[in-house]
Amino acid sequence: MAGFLVVWELFGRSRLVPAEYLPPPSVVGVELVKLLGDEGFLRDVIATVLALLIAVGLSIAIAVPLGLVLGSVPAVRHATRAVVEFLRPIPSVALIPLAVLLLGIGPEMKITLAVYAAVWPILFNTIYALDELDPLLVETARVFGTGRVRVLFSVALPSALPFVLTGIRLAATTSLVVLVSVELLAGGSRGLGQFIMEARSGGGRMDLVLAGTVVAGVIGFLLNEGLERAQRRWVSWSTVTGGRS
Repeated sequence: MAGFLVVWELFGRSRLVPAEYLPPPSVVGVELVKLLGDEGFLRDVIATVLALLIAVGLSIAIAVPLGLVLGSVPAVRHATRAVVEFLRPIPSVALIPLAVLLLGIGPEMKITLAVYAAVWPILFNTIYALDELDPLLVETARVFGTGRVRVLFSVALPSALPFVLTGIRLAATTSLVVLVSVELLAGGSRGLGQFIMEARSGGGRMDLVLAGTVVAGVIGFLLNEGLERAQRRWVSWSTVTGGRS
């Protein structure tokens, strides 16, 4: 990181790129410190973080139960495969016009698009985890008279937890990218993306644009680091660190 900042500083102060297009980190850092005391900027940051938490929570509530069903009931999985594979590759930002038409330009629109993007990593990691489930565990539970629903929640879900947490970690960063992108492209809702758009289109302040971008990167880093620590603590017995997206 220190090496990156040094290279950025030297490149920004060279005459290769005009300073108004690429201000050095020393200039961006000063503006960032000022922004941290600005109430309007802090409201933008809070708006994005709250939308992120809501989107991740809704994604978990949708994707985990759906993944358990699709992963444990082959008939349902095969029946819905075509629909899932059709919807999965569609980028969330491509749905902005439709979302604006149906939901307007409020927070609901960006949260909906973030949920749409975040559902897939959690869903497929849950399904993949059930594919890897040891059949002996299921058969042992059934020998003791455990019902199918109880097997699903007492055997399958705990075994899938490492993969589910990995999916949540991927989904959280994906949600952040989508939220900032939607705020930047669609506007209408406060957030970091809206701040970046106004800084760029208003006075062309690239120092403010980069300061907002740095804050978004810090939020993503802290979020990923926190979820990774939680994963190591909660499922320390597992070696799963990767997953499917």
